[in-house]
Amino acid sequence: MLFTRLKGATATAKVEYIAVANNTFPMITAYPWSNSGFGVKFANPLTLPSGSGYDVAFSPTGNAVAIAHSTSPRISAYPWSNSGFGTKFANPATLPGLTAYGVTFSPAGDAIAVAQSSSPFISTYPWSGSGFGVRFANPATLPTGEGRGVAFSPSGNVIAVAHSTSPNISVYPWSGSGYGTKFSDPATLPSGSGLNVAFSPAGDAIAVANSAGINAYPWSGSGFGARYANPATPPTGLSYDVAFSPAGDAIAVAHNTTPFVSAYPWSVAGFGTKFANPAIRPTGDGFGVAFNYAGDAIAVGHTTTPFVSAYPWSGSGFGIKFANPATLPTGNANGVAFGAI
Repeated sequence: MLFTRLKGATATAKVEYIAVANNTFPMITAYPWSNSGFGVKFANPLTLPSGSGYDVAFSPTGNAVAIAHSTSPRISAYPWSNSGFGTKFANPATLPGLTAYGVTFSPAGDAIAVAQSSSPFISTYPWSGSGFGVRFANPATLPTGEGRGVAFSPSGNVIAVAHSTSPNISVYPWSGSGYGTKFSDPATLPSGSGLNVAFSPAGDAIAVANSAGINAYPWSGSGFGARYANPATPPTGLSYDVAFSPAGDAIAVAHNTTPFVSAYPWSVAGFGTKFANPAIRPTGDGFGVAFNYAGDAIAVGHTTTPFVSAYPWSGSGFGIKFANPATLPTGNANGVAFGAI
């Protein structure tokens, strides 16, 4: 959710892509992306992920793409180029446990983390041009329930895991040696089970999408600050994903009841007044949300066809929905990510 989703960068002469993790064959669908919207779907990878796809991430340089999925090996990663998927990397020697729900690369591109449904709830590996390295040791204090989402801070020195039971979010220092000692829990915990997490591009805030909405906190080298006031018009239903715009001036939430996506101005004061809903809303439960590299588009992965909806984005909020891709994803879009080379 990292600069997996390429938050906080400036677009110059980058070629962009969009990928969707979905729950039916081929489990991952990818397209070129431009200011005209979706391009022609890339060919499927030769070796497909197994089971439902739950999350997808591009590496910071855009030369790899990874998908978290429901059955062994639970994480599949591929070289990525302007031609699309390369030959699947070898599986990690120690696989994530049970269903993998979230995946992200570190900002330096030297680590990959997987949020999973069974203990230790988070698996993290060195990452290089050769693929997965030997899994890092587990954190000394594990998350307390199934890991649903994971994010590195923009500086790469912190890793956060959203999980299903109290305290609903666990955050650790991160270095080339792996996990440090867990930060203290926030004084006011997230309102429900943690379902995803994101840092602001400046690294001075952390937001937790959860089963009761969206909560956000100031973040510093000392850890959590006092929780920001919740938005005046909160998301409706369960909040499944959260993303900050690359400029850090907006925050978007995917949730499971209409309008399925909610977006707000963001500042050091927290949430602003909710932007107007898109004129053409996503057609089902919002499970994933991402801003593109350039910060001028936003995409929502959702249930029911067309499974992914994308919109121009500006300081005024949502623009008129882009045309659907000519070849749609084949099932519920559980995750969505932009990448760029």
